[in-house]
Amino acid sequence: MHVLILGGTAEARRLAELLTAPAVPGRTVTSSLAGRVAAPRLPPGEVRIGGFGGAEGLAGWLVRERVDVLVDATHPFAGTMSFHAAGAARTAGVPLVALRRPGWEAVDGDDWRSAGSLAEAAALLPSLGSRVFLTTGRTGLAAFTGRPELDALWFLVRSVDPPEPPVPRRMDVLLDRGPFALDGERALLAAHRIDVLVTKDSGGRATAPKLTAAREAGVPVVVVRRPPVPDGVPVVAGPEEAAHWVTGRMAA
Repeated sequence: MHVLILGGTAEARRLAELLTAPAVPGRTVTSSLAGRVAAPRLPPGEVRIGGFGGAEGLAGWLVRERVDVLVDATHPFAGTMSFHAAGAARTAGVPLVALRRPGWEAVDGDDWRSAGSLAEAAALLPSLGSRVFLTTGRTGLAAFTGRPELDALWFLVRSVDPPEPPVPRRMDVLLDRGPFALDGERALLAAHRIDVLVTKDSGGRATAPKLTAAREAGVPVVVVRRPPVPDGVPVVAGPEEAAHWVTGRMAA
């Protein structure tokens, strides 16, 4: 049996661990990484890096490699890849499940503003602060450029790899990879005099301490809503649940 995990997340790595240990004769687990991070943390099992060439290319790969189960464990904001996976699974007749960590939920004391896109998030910033902690990754930074009111802001951009232009006019880059500790996030907000935070609703614990630090400091947070999972695709919330779903399909 062959399982393909569309990965790049901590949950995808954990799922690969669950499906490869202990080893099961005749079971192949392949994790596919997009290749956007220079030095990714590789999961156990087989690994392929790079795109498939859209839904059609992925469908062809599923057929050629005799994939029995497909797991979309990509980042919650990898919306295009999720729709490609859904289309490819239909074409190839392969069962598909989406592994999505739950989104964050505001608690008492949080000052959150919801945005449907990076552009909407950028439009909110001038009324909220002038020193922005931008934790949306190295792509999409063009949304925070090109307008005088945005050029007047200062941005601290945190990402795993260096961002490429176009980027905000006034910007410092912090290269770092989670998980992040609460004490470190508190110190970062204070040292850079951050007065507004921008994040995607990625969920999970690895990067959640920034939200606690912002709440404690009274810093407003702009939260970009995640795109929907394609219609008809079942969703599980954790690697253990995904592993149970996969093994159930393999035993059928």
